[in-house]
Amino acid sequence: MVSLESTPASDAQICQADALKYWNSIPATVNGMLGGFPHVSRIDLRGSSAFFEKLRRLHSSPPPSRLQRGVDCGAGIGRVTAGFLSKVCQIVDIVEPVEKFASEVCRQNMSGEGKLGEVHMVGLQDWIPSEKYDVIWIQWCLGHLTDQELERYLSRCLPALKSEGWIVVKENVSTDPDGDDIFDEEDSSVTRTDAKFRSLFEMAGLKILETEVQTGFPKGLYPVKFYALQPE
Repeated sequence: MVSLESTPASDAQICQADALKYWNSIPATVNGMLGGFPHVSRIDLRGSSAFFEKLRRLHSSPPPSRLQRGVDCGAGIGRVTAGFLSKVCQIVDIVEPVEKFASEVCRQNMSGEGKLGEVHMVGLQDWIPSEKYDVIWIQWCLGHLTDQELERYLSRCLPALKSEGWIVVKENVSTDPDGDDIFDEEDSSVTRTDAKFRSLFEMAGLKILETEVQTGFPKGLYPVKFYALQPE
């Protein structure tokens, strides 16, 4: 287990007000959500679908045809909700602090039969789940939480999981040669190492069921890793 005190406190530089200011300056489009790489959206959604299909096949008994309820945390404009989660869940709630993004979710055409559920316009650090979920999907948003906020957030998610439910984290992973987290001043976020993620998951009382790297993304981008989690 990695000691959080032994590495530079990159997360101490996070300012959520600065992060909100940044995201409010970004257009509510797929291009805006993906930082000028809209062409990776289809690859990303296919990768998520394949990973989740494998997770259900290996860790459900018997695997249900469709899950009752999921939640898309840090949903943005609902790209993942519309393009993936609506295909595997009957209802998808969203958590998204930027008002113009949350409003755009309601205008999305769902690729699957799932319907949009509750819209929580709040940051993850302040979200308290009020439903029980088959899957809590968290993608490209945990970098805006400090280590302590992330641990607390995941701990709050535990009682919101159904008995065989999963938390799935899909995030960029640091490639720093010294093995440190990387702070990005532009959007006030931290890209964490694999070791840091594993440490925080353990501290939150979670075990890793499956993990793999997303394939097919352009060279020069951070590696993107899936972690499928359940309570210890």
